[in-house]
This record gives sequence, C-alpha cells and structure tokens, in this order.
Amino acid sequence: MAIGMDTSSISAANRIAWDVSADHHRDAAEWKQLVSRIADPAFSCLDPTATEILSTIGVAGKAVAHVCCNNGAELISIKNLGAKECIGFDISLAFLTQGRELATLAGQDVEFVESDANALPQAYFGRFDLVVITIGTLGWFPSLDPLFASVRSLLRSGGTMFIYEMHPVLEMFEPDAPDLSRVAHDYFRVEPYPITKAITYDGSRHTGSTAYWHFHTLSEIIGGLLDHGFRLERFREYAHNIAETDWQPFEGKGIPMSYAVVASALA
Repeated sequence: MAIGMDTSSISAANRIAWDVSADHHRDAAEWKQLVSRIADPAFSCLDPTATEILSTIGVAGKAVAHVCCNNGAELISIKNLGAKECIGFDISLAFLTQGRELATLAGQDVEFVESDANALPQAYFGRFDLVVITIGTLGWFPSLDPLFASVRSLLRSGGTMFIYEMHPVLEMFEPDAPDLSRVAHDYFRVEPYPITKAITYDGSRHTGSTAYWHFHTLSEIIGGLLDHGFRLERFREYAHNIAETDWQPFEGKGIPMSYAVVASALA
C-alpha cells in the first residue's frame, strides 16, 4: 500500500484517474470501431481464448456479472452469446456512461452499476451464475482478500468465477526499457507502482491523475480463491498478450503473458 494512504484513499485516487482517462478512450480509434460494430447481433470483442472458455462454461440463459466492466464491450459480447441477464459493476461513472451508450446502440438490455468492487451492493448478492473478471483488474486492488470476498457474495452456490488476466511474471519487466530481458521489478513487490500518465490501451501518452497499481503473485491469486470458498476447475497460462499494446514486444520471448482461471463457488 502506498505510504500514508489507506485502501479507501487508493480507491478514490484510482476512481479519479479512470474518470480522467475516459475522454482519451472516447477519442481513440477503438471507440469509433466499437460504435460502428456494436449493433451487429454477432458482435464480440472477446478473443478466441475467452470465447472458448465461456463456451465451455456455458452462458446461455445465465445471469452474468462483470466486475470492473470498464465500458461494457465485453459484457455486451457475453450478452450476445445468449446470457439471460448481464450486469456490469465499475468504480468509474465516466466509463459506465460509455457502457450505457454502447448497450443502447447494441439494443441490448445490459445494466451498469457504479460500485467499488470491494463493497458490491447487497441487493445483488447470490444473484449470479457467473462472475467475470478480465484484463487489468486485479492490480488496482491493494489486497485481493476483500475483493474475492465481495465477488464471492454475488454468486449462487455452485456458481462460477472466470478470471482472464495479465500474467504476474510479465509485470516484472518494463515495456519501455531498452533491454526487454532486464528484470525491473521484484515478483514479490509489496509497494504499489504509481501511474502518472492517463490510462490508455493504444500506446498513446496523455497527462493523467496519479493512480496506484499493485502486484499480486499467482499463489496470492489462486490461494485467495481457495481461501474464499472456491474450488479450482481450470488454470492455464498463455504466451499471448491481452494487455496494452505496450506489451506487444514481449510476445515470443518465452515469457508467460496471460492466464485464465475457472473456479466454482462451494456451498
């Protein structure tokens, strides 16, 4: 945790940083592509790995929650796979506004709820068959314990958690370093990494409000799920990049870049 900052202060700083970054996302080419494609009933921004895993889990007719849903494009994609109910939770009202715009353009009944993922509204407890956490979520939380406890409360008994994330080993390196093979960060780093530029995915650089990114080891992630009443059903590591374009040069370097976890909620 940042020196002199508690969890609520870090959450507040990250909320501001995301809201400040929203306009940069709207100005990016990706937003224009989303607006032009989203009304297609077959629209999906999910990659083949996520699509395969969701198909294996089965989403048709199910209630699905996406925690830290960003602009909702992935959730709309899941709705297009046949989910009965889709609700996205995010701390940033600016990104939820974008999600509502996309859902309207898509003609899809997708609900968006402003909430800190560590304290999700009790009205949604025990309501979902599947909770999804994707790309670049876990690092915004100083501790995974309150997050996993909160997310677990959303699921019905026997429900499923699907996490598709950046690999912690990748975060030992720096995409801007002259030598990409040089280890820049301790895998077991405790102190958060301050982010002063705007949060973007396309490699563009803009001034932002300071946010705080945290490192979590695989044992912390998988062990945390086990500690919070989940049974591990599937775990895979991948060599492909699912994060910002900055990380693209690491593909093919023998470094694990992403992973997927499927876990079921025990009674």
